[in-house]
Amino acid sequence: MQRSVPGPAGRPSVPKLLAAAVAAAALAVPTAGVAAASPAGPAVPATRAALDPALVDGRGARVDYLEQEAEHARTTGAVIGPDRSAYTLAGEASGRRAVRLLPGQYVEFTLPRTTNALTVRYSIPDAPGGGGITAPLRVAVGHAPARTMTLTSQYAWLYNQYPFTNDPDADLLHPDWWITECSCVPAATTPTPAISKPFRPHHFYDEQRMLLGRTHRAGEVVRLTAPAGTAAAWTVIDLLDSHLVAPPRVLPHALNVLAFGADPTGRRESADAFARAVAHARRVHRPLYLPPGTYQVNRHIVVDDVTIAGAGSWYTVVKGREVALDTPAPDGSRHTGVGFYGRDAADGGSRDVHLSGFAVEGDVRERIDTDQVNGVGGALSHSTIDGLYLHHTKVGMWFDGPMTDLRVTNTVIADQIADGLNLHTGVTRSSVTNSVVRNSGDDALAMWSEGTANASNTFAYNTVQSPVLANGIALYGGADLTVAHNLIADPVREGSAIHVGARFGAEPFAGRIRITGNTTVRAGTYDLNWNIGLGAIWFYALDRSIDADVQVVGDAYLDNTYNAIMLVSDWPVKDSVRIDNVAFRDIRVDGTGTSVVSARSAGGASFSDVDARNVGAVGVNNCGSFHFTPAGSEFRLTDLGGNDGGWLAPWLLPNTITCDDRPPVAPPPPPAPW
Repeated sequence: MQRSVPGPAGRPSVPKLLAAAVAAAALAVPTAGVAAASPAGPAVPATRAALDPALVDGRGARVDYLEQEAEHARTTGAVIGPDRSAYTLAGEASGRRAVRLLPGQYVEFTLPRTTNALTVRYSIPDAPGGGGITAPLRVAVGHAPARTMTLTSQYAWLYNQYPFTNDPDADLLHPDWWITECSCVPAATTPTPAISKPFRPHHFYDEQRMLLGRTHRAGEVVRLTAPAGTAAAWTVIDLLDSHLVAPPRVLPHALNVLAFGADPTGRRESADAFARAVAHARRVHRPLYLPPGTYQVNRHIVVDDVTIAGAGSWYTVVKGREVALDTPAPDGSRHTGVGFYGRDAADGGSRDVHLSGFAVEGDVRERIDTDQVNGVGGALSHSTIDGLYLHHTKVGMWFDGPMTDLRVTNTVIADQIADGLNLHTGVTRSSVTNSVVRNSGDDALAMWSEGTANASNTFAYNTVQSPVLANGIALYGGADLTVAHNLIADPVREGSAIHVGARFGAEPFAGRIRITGNTTVRAGTYDLNWNIGLGAIWFYALDRSIDADVQVVGDAYLDNTYNAIMLVSDWPVKDSVRIDNVAFRDIRVDGTGTSVVSARSAGGASFSDVDARNVGAVGVNNCGSFHFTPAGSEFRLTDLGGNDGGWLAPWLLPNTITCDDRPPVAPPPPPAPW
């Protein structure tokens, strides 16, 4: 979503570590945290979000692959990281580490399971003037002949301030905005500060999938090699997913899109054929089948009261170019591109739409907020989306209500320019479950009650990895919402893992907000605008107070970069808004760089059976609303018992002022079984 930048609570100087990280990233080559790795070693463990799977049992999506981190693999390259700074290759990597290969070097994995397909998450350099390059990666599995995967950076490498640019040499997009790097507003500063270019490079990674053409046994070796002749000065490998993909699905009694003139080779444009097939399928009430192939579709396919099924997302790919419009559309779009859209809610929306078993490959390389170039969009009521793979669109799925009863399941959303999925404006009784979002350019999963409240929606059993900007899961207003049993890892900047925000013009929170059974790891990020650390879960009162019945139960906040829990109001409104009625129960905090709880708002919260260990600073950083009255902080903590680990000491209760927003960070040890 389009973001306003929160104003800083103060204007301290930039930490030297951040300045060094920005300068190193500007060179586009990782320079710190690099260690030579041995070309031999034990089998590479399978992890989930770079964690021992036992730590996240029952949380996150159940998927058809096992994930292995390159930093644990055998390599002739070098391990980069760990690093949690923004604008660094290691900082955006899963687990905050990866492997850098120079031409001729390799990284080698041992397959942990029977495998017939691979996904490689990687980064290669941008072109000097922006726009990306392509480069080969040699893929050898067992004794099978080596194959070549073509890597690209054409969909990566953004720069500068929101909404970002592809031009590494661009001047500041908003010289009238406050920026941390100079602790100033450049346009109001004399002399004008010098800002290094490229400014704030980010969104470095992409992923590629490859069907292997045969099944390989567990124990066979996968070697990924940057060939000696590659155009890439370096190739960073982050992780490898080993899949066992089912055979193509066949729907013998469905209509076949080929009968309407669609071209499965992708050479001819098939949008008109798709539109004819969809219209006929709706008219005769039969499902439409998309057999294996790659179909070129360069505009929206409008869907209503229709079932569209592919052979599986590995076999059926609907791929399109982004197309500039001669004149902007009524909704402000300057481009169109591949996507399946319900009708606008203002036109009655669509209903009874069922999409399953295909991939949507877009061609979006820049963020234009008015553009409707999403994988799936519009208003879809009483509908289902299952087993899609959405790649290189602006937003994987953006739904504009009012609409009701949408079910999204078993779907992968990767490498988006903006959000992964957003339920926007009056979406009710809908859910997203057992899905994966990796490398979103904004909130991975969001519910945004702009103008009309969302209600009775659920995000459950999803895995979110490495959102580059903003949050893993975000709630912006709404009633009776549930976030349950998700796994959220490695948010990078200006957000964290779970966010409850009264902001962006959202309707108030109401009813019961349930956040239960989630695990976050390496969250609690550094906020560049405020120059402080956030919490793995953070509540933000900006437009209004937060006073709904918020229940946070059974969460685990692991390896927090700064705080585990944060409750904050922005400085200009700190005396007019509050955060109340938040109850934390049965919580495990394993490792904080700073505090368990950071309170920077008036209000209060209760805590019971909140256990913490490896806490880097005072257990509670309580600033309240910064009046520092003789009566104590304006934020009160209620101890309901069972809070172990010494973090909630009696002297902190109920509202002792302990305000130190920038204590030294003590990196915690790796998470371990409780």
